Amino acid sequence: MVDPDNQTSHLVAPVLEQLERGSGPFSSLIQQLTQIVGKNSLLYDADELLVYECDGYIVDKSAPDIVVFPTSTEQISSIVKICNQFNVPFLARGAGTSLSGGCLPIGGGVMIVLTRMKQILEINLRDRYAIVEPGMVNLHLTNALKGTGYHYAPDPSSQGSCTIGGNIATNSGGPHTLKYGVTTNHVLGLEAVLPDGSVINLGGPTAETPGYDLHGVYVGNEGTFGICTKAIVRLTRDPEAHRTMLAVFQTISDATRAISEIIAAGIIPSALEMMDQGIIQAIEEAFHFGFPLDAGAVLLIEVDGLEIALDEEARRIVEICNAHNLREIQRADTPEERLLIWKSRKQAFGAIGRLSPSYCTQDGVVPRTRLPEILEFIEATSQKYGMRIVNVFHAGDGNVHPILLFDERDQDQIQQVMEASEEILSKCLELGGSVTGEHGIGVEKINFMSRIFNETDLSQMEKVRNIFNPRQICSRDKVLPPHGEESQSAVTLSHPGRRAPH
Repeated sequence: MVDPDNQTSHLVAPVLEQLERGSGPFSSLIQQLTQIVGKNSLLYDADELLVYECDGYIVDKSAPDIVVFPTSTEQISSIVKICNQFNVPFLARGAGTSLSGGCLPIGGGVMIVLTRMKQILEINLRDRYAIVEPGMVNLHLTNALKGTGYHYAPDPSSQGSCTIGGNIATNSGGPHTLKYGVTTNHVLGLEAVLPDGSVINLGGPTAETPGYDLHGVYVGNEGTFGICTKAIVRLTRDPEAHRTMLAVFQTISDATRAISEIIAAGIIPSALEMMDQGIIQAIEEAFHFGFPLDAGAVLLIEVDGLEIALDEEARRIVEICNAHNLREIQRADTPEERLLIWKSRKQAFGAIGRLSPSYCTQDGVVPRTRLPEILEFIEATSQKYGMRIVNVFHAGDGNVHPILLFDERDQDQIQQVMEASEEILSKCLELGGSVTGEHGIGVEKINFMSRIFNETDLSQMEKVRNIFNPRQICSRDKVLPPHGEESQSAVTLSHPGRRAPH
């Protein structure tokens, strides 16, 4: 930790703006990193680096200069210290599923890829926690816990590929957020390498620890506080039973009104996921689940808990849906049928690849009762720009994910994507919501921060960041906009088709 009196922007590191290939410093840096991880855990050929020039947010691209694959906390600490020694910016990356440019290496530098740190270090069912490495794929933890009576609750839609470390960085949510909360509600403690290379431990395996909730502060920092190297996560007892249903509606408005009334009736489903007609058609073409192609919307509804209560909850939900022009409903009567219903939801994004060469997934939030308005606005925006927009989202908590379909080879279409995205997110703010529910700010939404927060708010956030990351050499130019005359920010928001400076 640094002296709090020195938390000012003039501490921004004079990082190298360009690592010149073939130069003495570049060769020396390669040599020292090789000594830490070995020559088979290092990439610096331009062709190989292209794989890492963007994450799931493909609008902005910037390749790193070097990619390293550490296998231990000690290696990460040594890598970070060398980056400081050379004044080279660095950042961590897991599976690269971020949808807001959180893994974008602004200005190049060293990318520390954590996918080889994927072990479960401990499962303690008596005390209900697990300790995992940051590159652990979320679904792999779920699979490891099957049959134990416990599970790890956060399950983003990218569960099959996203990592626990990435989930912690962005405080991910997912379909079960409505009842079980987001990642921060399930992280008990963590180990991290700070941007100066020192190692800290925050929180612990018990639910409450004395002092400030620093691991709570750390979750959702989007990589700007350092690199998480271990996570102690809470295990949740499996519910006794589920009732899983697919409710088919003629219109999306009928579906959104049913959602509001279900919640108003005092029922908290474990999941309330909506797919609109565009998504239904894409899924059906790809996987043939038997969805009616002319339906306006499909709701995946799940309630869980004690067996004795679920039939009545399910009956009441169907009653509410019927009051809002329910067209048909499918119930999962077996675990296999439940798995199939969830498969249709989880594979929605995979099906979108059939619709267009590129897509941009937005992440806005509105109060649940304003869902009809934001969906109408999204439809109007689609018509305004002549751009197809489809929707699959966590309707129960008002978190919408309009997916804008385009061709990134067409600069005009990229411009339209940027403008349409900004209009949709601005509308979310106008309706009393926010610009992110689970994807984070990254580089994509950094301009919105000064619209959401005032100067005092942003200044206080800077102070918090600077406690962990005073030189701003770690994951720089993310989350917070440039602030103050002495800011050394390298971000120039010059969409469309921006390639970050290198």
